[in-house]
Amino acid sequence: MSTNLKGRVALVTGAAQGMGAAHARRLAAAGATVAVNDIRDSAQLQALADEIGGLTAPGDVSDAGECRRIADDVARVGGRLDILVANHAYMTMAPLADHDDTDWWKVVDTNLGGTFFLVQAVLPHMRAAGAGRIVVITSEWGVIGWPEATAYSAAKSGLISLVKTLGRELASEHITVNAVAPGVTDTPQLQVDADAAGIELAAMHQRYASSIPLGRIGSPDEVAAAVELLSDFDLESVVGQVISCNGGSTRSRA
Repeated sequence: MSTNLKGRVALVTGAAQGMGAAHARRLAAAGATVAVNDIRDSAQLQALADEIGGLTAPGDVSDAGECRRIADDVARVGGRLDILVANHAYMTMAPLADHDDTDWWKVVDTNLGGTFFLVQAVLPHMRAAGAGRIVVITSEWGVIGWPEATAYSAAKSGLISLVKTLGRELASEHITVNAVAPGVTDTPQLQVDADAAGIELAAMHQRYASSIPLGRIGSPDEVAAAVELLSDFDLESVVGQVISCNGGSTRSRA
């Protein structure tokens, strides 16, 4: 693994477990100082920060003021803020007609709104440095949609449009914006799917794997490798792109 991010400071949201923790470990191994965020501080979050030699940055990213505080604190402690990995997520599943409207908007506000607030919060620091890297974790479901996941799919689709638009808007400032759209990945989020389907988690894994050409679901480390690539400051011509890590289940131009 390279050390191409040595001297850089990164903020990874939703990092207490799953893909977020994998992203944080990968960027730290590449030399970055990584601030790990989750909605609240916890022994798990602190243990990850200690493991990778980083720092904790807890807070609710669906709140604009909290996003500004988080970004400013990271830049103050780290001395700069070069990389944002917007990995946070909130998902519930229900048929559209039955989905509580308050919860529906919570899904959208957390996934799409939170990323909007975060980008606004980190931009002053990246502009001060003259460059930056923003990597947004969207989803295969934002490309193809998914039954009983209307809020989540709509929010993740919105993130793809946000990435493409910001890629155009910020590239001239040497701030690149790209996305990774994982397919089904082995994270705690799959328990939500299993609960909604009324089956065991292992059976949920098998059900998803049966429709993937690769024959298995993805791993967080595979997604983290794509995140590291898009965080590389030597890779400036990749702008507004979506890397699909899904084992071949979707082959599109998203």
